[in-house]
Amino acid sequence: MNNNKQMTFSAPFSGALLTLAQIPDPVFASGAMGTGLAIDPLDDVLHAPFAGVVINIARTRHAINLRADNGSEWLLHVGIDSVELGGEGFEALVKEGQRVSEGLPLLRFDLDHVARHCRSLVSALILLNGDRFTLDPVQASGTVNVGEPLLNVAALARSDDSDSAHDPRAKQARGTIRVAHNGGLHARPAALVRQTARQFASHAELHFAGTSASTDSVTGLMGLGVAEQDEVEVVCLGHDSEVALQALLKALSTPSPDEKPHGIAAIAQTRAASSNEPGILTGVTASPGLASGPMFRLGTIELDEDTGGHRPDEQRQILSEALVQVRTEISASLNHDQDEQSAIFATHLAMLEDPALLDAAVDAIDQGKSAAHAWSQAVLAQCDHLQTLGNPLLAERANDLRDLRQRVLLSLLGEARCVEVPAWAIVVATELTPSDLLMLAECGIGGICMAEGGATSHVAILARGKGLPCLVAMGGDLLDAAQEQEVVLDADNGRLELAPDATRLQAIQALRSQRFEQRQREQQSAHLPALTQDGVAVEIAANVASRADTENAQLNGADGVGLLRTEFLFVDRSAAPTEDEQLAAYQSVLNAIAQKPVIIRTIDIGGDKQLHYLPLPAEANPVLGLRGIRLGQARPELLDQQLRALLRVTPLSRCRILLPMITEVSELIAVRRRIDELAQLAGIHERPELGVMVEVPSAALLAERLAEHADFLSIGTNDLSQYTLAMDRDHAGLAARVDAMHPALLKLIDMTCTAAASKGRWVGVCGALASDPLATAALIGLGVRELSVSPPQVGQIKAQVRELDTRQCQALAQHLLTLGSAAEVRTACNTFQTQVQSKRSA
Repeated sequence: MNNNKQMTFSAPFSGALLTLAQIPDPVFASGAMGTGLAIDPLDDVLHAPFAGVVINIARTRHAINLRADNGSEWLLHVGIDSVELGGEGFEALVKEGQRVSEGLPLLRFDLDHVARHCRSLVSALILLNGDRFTLDPVQASGTVNVGEPLLNVAALARSDDSDSAHDPRAKQARGTIRVAHNGGLHARPAALVRQTARQFASHAELHFAGTSASTDSVTGLMGLGVAEQDEVEVVCLGHDSEVALQALLKALSTPSPDEKPHGIAAIAQTRAASSNEPGILTGVTASPGLASGPMFRLGTIELDEDTGGHRPDEQRQILSEALVQVRTEISASLNHDQDEQSAIFATHLAMLEDPALLDAAVDAIDQGKSAAHAWSQAVLAQCDHLQTLGNPLLAERANDLRDLRQRVLLSLLGEARCVEVPAWAIVVATELTPSDLLMLAECGIGGICMAEGGATSHVAILARGKGLPCLVAMGGDLLDAAQEQEVVLDADNGRLELAPDATRLQAIQALRSQRFEQRQREQQSAHLPALTQDGVAVEIAANVASRADTENAQLNGADGVGLLRTEFLFVDRSAAPTEDEQLAAYQSVLNAIAQKPVIIRTIDIGGDKQLHYLPLPAEANPVLGLRGIRLGQARPELLDQQLRALLRVTPLSRCRILLPMITEVSELIAVRRRIDELAQLAGIHERPELGVMVEVPSAALLAERLAEHADFLSIGTNDLSQYTLAMDRDHAGLAARVDAMHPALLKLIDMTCTAAASKGRWVGVCGALASDPLATAALIGLGVRELSVSPPQVGQIKAQVRELDTRQCQALAQHLLTLGSAAEVRTACNTFQTQVQSKRSA
């Protein structure tokens, strides 16, 4: 190999050397952006770690991209969440396009200011095109000084993969598996397969229906057209081929929870029936809601004809710089919480490195195309291919590729996606991209209508998260409708009213004002206790998954945290979080909701939630297998580490530990004993309260015995429903029937509350039923005294409690226990609610 293909990466500043997994940010730590390392800096100057060229300087000057002479491209990112400083405290010492020598100062930053105002000073040093280089660490840990060699970086010949594929001495392993991901191999599962394969040295391919694709290519994997339950063959070639094969088979056979249809999207999978009413267009509800406003058409970016004859080397450089800029922008926009928005754009990052797209674009450039036309042609060709596969979900995911086309074109053309959108506009488009939606959400629009798209698309997911009414799959007639006319978007009923009269518009405005005023009233009293008419206190807590969720819960008046899901700390990373990382996360939640109790559930992995670094055996019925507390029994070191971290939070009196999937008393006793042992070893005299999740029928049947050893019981109605009714709550055909208002569920809740009361213990509900206003009276009547709901619903549920009398609720509950179906229960609850509202009005 030529010397110019090798280089040494030196320390850009002094500090503690860390691995990627130790970065307190899941996107960096998971390796989704690329491989590399990190440093917790002691200096206030970032130096060039090698000789090369400055590709890009972040607008906020917190990060810089360099290209080394051997072609490797690096992101040097100072701090975590430092983009939020808006450039304050940062000074760029070089310019884009400038040639730099090793050791030259690149950025200067105010060390104290950045440390105080961003989440962490830990700085990521990421190789962006890692599929073309190998990294050989010179040192892996400890303290380093500026200029010390950290990595040897060597380029791989592009023919290496094909050479190894034909090397008869290379170990080959192959196996077949049925793909379990909902919708097959679309964007996120393909990105997961790619991420899994990159953990191993072996070259891997998927074979399906006479074609194949490298696991390096997200679009190549999507292009295979693999549907859910299709059987694929995995072929691995290399010294670690056997272990790589097992990991890939696991990745393919484990469903991804974030790819399942959400809420209303699970029902709205087909095109709404055409309306016979004049002036009415119908569609599929992607996000419910009601809005009115002027119709506004948003177009797409169109390119002028390419004259050709461009210099290939120049256009390759232009495209490379644009890709780095977009990659940096997407990375900067990712937040540290494990929400859907971050997952969507992390997938976009993987697509930007896709060799199938890049090679197609480079081939077009070599034929004389401009960088813009080459990139556009490569993306649109892949989109066309995905749409011909006959898989609606893959067709929807083609929209993510269009988003990348648009973002890169905006960078190449030097334009900003800035449009003048009227206030409360109903935006109409063939199909919006995720970036479009986020831009429009900032403009104060009223809602969205798309001629194409689907209820499970990433745009639909984001619209639901933003609370924007949205209809999709409305057809071409939508695009022919006159612009700027006042329309009514009734997404609750899948309708767009093109010609509402003044009376209808006034009614819509009045209804929206009524909802807003009601929300305002609820919020005004949301921070007050929830007391029934006869003076019984019901605690309204919040279900959260992060510090940000907890801050939102505090703002919304929550009486505490009723369920902190700790899985967010463990997923989308290459190794389990350390004890100190867990402590910092748990403590931040306690700090965010001061003086209120916080219930922290121990890790609930297994079933539909999996860890890449903790492969579990394939199971025919994973929700009935190794999950919840059973995983803690199988991997006690994981549970011990979490318990040690929980015992270190302060004040420990506000921390309550909750154990998931308890099925017998011995499991609870064993964990309580282990907490005592760990506390004694650490010299801790105080003990946190310990509770049990009642989410399997056996726990409800044993509630009295469990209450002898637990400090409280918390009912998880989501799992309790599916286990009691023997219906998978994620089954598309049965989801609507998995109703926690079923009288059998109510009897188990009644049994649990009665048993707990006999032992002086309280019972809460943290499942979805707690957030259903129709169920509030029934739960109070059954004896539940804590409801843990989504943060925005705290005020609403508190207001509901204040209208109730517990004696009437008890009478209602006893009547419900005599009914025969969930439908009968809901009818009875509706009647009761109407009577309560009538008395209030009178």
